[in-house]
Amino acid sequence: MKNTSNEFDEYLRQGEPQKRERAEAWGIAIGLQAVDGLTPSTYLVETAKRHIEGDISIDEVRDLIDTYYRTKSAYDAVDEGKKEADKVSSNITKLINEKTFSFSPVGYAAVHGRVFEGVFKFAGKFRDCNITKREWVLRGDTVLYVGFDEIRRALDHDFDREKEFSYQGLSLAEIIAHISKFVSGIWQIHAFREGNTRATAVFTIKYLRSMGFSVDNELFREHSWYFRNALVRANYRNVRKGIEPDPEFLERFFRNLLAGEQNELKNRFMLIDSPEQLADKHPTSTRQVPDKLTPSSESVCSLVRVIGDRQLSVRELLSEMGLKDRENFLDNYLNPAIADGFVTPLYPDSPRHPRQKYLLTVKGSAFLKSAK
Repeated sequence: MKNTSNEFDEYLRQGEPQKRERAEAWGIAIGLQAVDGLTPSTYLVETAKRHIEGDISIDEVRDLIDTYYRTKSAYDAVDEGKKEADKVSSNITKLINEKTFSFSPVGYAAVHGRVFEGVFKFAGKFRDCNITKREWVLRGDTVLYVGFDEIRRALDHDFDREKEFSYQGLSLAEIIAHISKFVSGIWQIHAFREGNTRATAVFTIKYLRSMGFSVDNELFREHSWYFRNALVRANYRNVRKGIEPDPEFLERFFRNLLAGEQNELKNRFMLIDSPEQLADKHPTSTRQVPDKLTPSSESVCSLVRVIGDRQLSVRELLSEMGLKDRENFLDNYLNPAIADGFVTPLYPDSPRHPRQKYLLTVKGSAFLKSAK
């Protein structure tokens, strides 16, 4: 199967910021359709390129896709699959490019609703029945999902615990292990009748970005099916066969995504009772250089060290660092630190807030821990 998301590689190489950002969003959106074996139409790809070029808006893309399928006189199974892939891809692209995020069960449901708007009548609604799903990686067995009458309580529990959890002082490895556990937990609830993996992936991308991490579109673009199978293995237990939930596969994905490692992500390694699994369950990995935690300059490094576990205003930072030129500080220290994802304002939606202060993101805290 041709990976259609590679159609946008030329825009990723060109380096024009707006085109690159739009191309990255389309790459993720289309790549995630592989989770359910879907590929977009040629029409969607060509229309997406017009959006990347800036000729049309994302809302115009969605209107064109709606019109395209309304005017088709007949459908077959393949066309229905492409229709879903096209609509969901355009919905995800719009959502990923928006600078908004709500970390809550309601926000999670809203992501599902936005992703599958115009596709599923139950988009954004928690399921009202129990489900099972035969999984290739489990040789036809299923993960046990939360009962439909426990979905809201289970989500509230997981989100409340995550809100209370402090990432302060954790190493990047510890952060990745915790994120993997949280993501696999909300996926296992399987809150929706369909589309759980795609909704969870989009929610995870936006959550990681809110924490200061840059999310490499290539991982979700090229390995979305691995991501799903890793979630399955992180939640599957079969005592009779001696199989316990194994988070390592999912952690390998996130270590590639956030730490720049180059773990080999092969679905066959996760297939239960496979020769590959028995021979080499977790192949060795290598780390990319430079590490993704490395700030863009020594100025950013020094700012991160000064902030530490405190919240400081610009005036306080200038005093702590012995600097006097505010404009130079903003251009060479604070703004690059925010752009790199190491520092965030206390009031991000109100840049000129009278009590504005700055603190480290989870990514910034991880760097500080690794630098000690």
